[in-house]
Amino acid sequence: MRWPLLAPFLTPFGLVAVVWATRVFAPGSRGSGIPQAIAALDVQDTRQRSQLLSLRIAFSKILLTVVGLLCGASVGREGPTVHVGAALMDALGRIVQFPFDYVRRSLILAGSAAGLSAAFNTPIAGIVFAVEEMARSLEDRTTGTLITAVIVAGVVATGLLGDYTYFGVAKAHLPSVRSWLAVPLCGLSGGLAGGLFSQALISASRKLTPFANARPYALAFALGLFVTLLGLLSDGDTYGTGYEQTRALLNGDGHSGILFPLLKWLATLASYLTGMPGGIFSPSLSTGGALGAGLAPFAPQAPIAAMIVLGMAGYFTGVTQSPLTGSVIVMEMVDGHSLILPILATSFLALGTSRVICKVPVYRALAEPFQRAATQTETTASTPS
Repeated sequence: MRWPLLAPFLTPFGLVAVVWATRVFAPGSRGSGIPQAIAALDVQDTRQRSQLLSLRIAFSKILLTVVGLLCGASVGREGPTVHVGAALMDALGRIVQFPFDYVRRSLILAGSAAGLSAAFNTPIAGIVFAVEEMARSLEDRTTGTLITAVIVAGVVATGLLGDYTYFGVAKAHLPSVRSWLAVPLCGLSGGLAGGLFSQALISASRKLTPFANARPYALAFALGLFVTLLGLLSDGDTYGTGYEQTRALLNGDGHSGILFPLLKWLATLASYLTGMPGGIFSPSLSTGGALGAGLAPFAPQAPIAAMIVLGMAGYFTGVTQSPLTGSVIVMEMVDGHSLILPILATSFLALGTSRVICKVPVYRALAEPFQRAATQTETTASTPS
């Protein structure tokens, strides 16, 4: 950290300002944005859907996420890019006025997939994410729109940033049968830690809702102080997405420390509970990578780079309970084709472990309040006076 003494002031007051701006200007932009996009798939009324997806929400999402990151929140950009992509495509559907409901749904799915694809330059993961997490099923008629949107997003991202892999290239493999011990280690540990995170996030969100509605800025300030404390304990490593720390680990240039996964786990949880815009994908990958590095001494036959990659896949899947998305996104982000089978095995082990702890996938649980509010509003609007 360049100015460590600034953090106790910048983070709590900055997060209060972000939460205030979110509540005043764009309440629909709070949180990850993926739950709002999921809820919007089931909303028929255009006016009600605009509370979840709109150009105003998209613009606010971008701006407030950036400000939150500058203030030290442990959030990612991929949830917001999914939300922004869904909002932009939904706006396109309103302008063109497509007559069929399945077209509207396919546009939201396509925008979500394109948002994830553009965020990480992972086109295949964008498609898998839309199928596995957003829709849990895919109508044949949505396929063309979905793939077209992902291709366009990939071309634009590559044109702006060049052809790249998000975390670089991880030249890792499991050289022997004994080195496969890394798979159960990372799968079970990642599933346990990720499942605990998701359950804690779901439970805390529900329990804190009354207080968050009554005293939102006091809650944001208190959680901001907690994030600051974690940042000071980690020498600033828990601030932000965790990208730099994970890339350094994969390149062999960094050492996260034994406590970093726990501190990042707590910082991400606290940041999300403030109600500010921000995702959990990137922090989850950072936490998982550090977890894998910490488990490396227990599987000395496995290269540490392989442990980091498998830790990312295991923890990410433990949080999201989307093993195919977790496998593909990690593989594309590190160009880890030689590890695809270990990654898949790790992800499915993590899924089974996580489901023991967290019965409902985190994004489905977080989408329920938005779906319930939209349903109640539609019912009220349709009731004759």
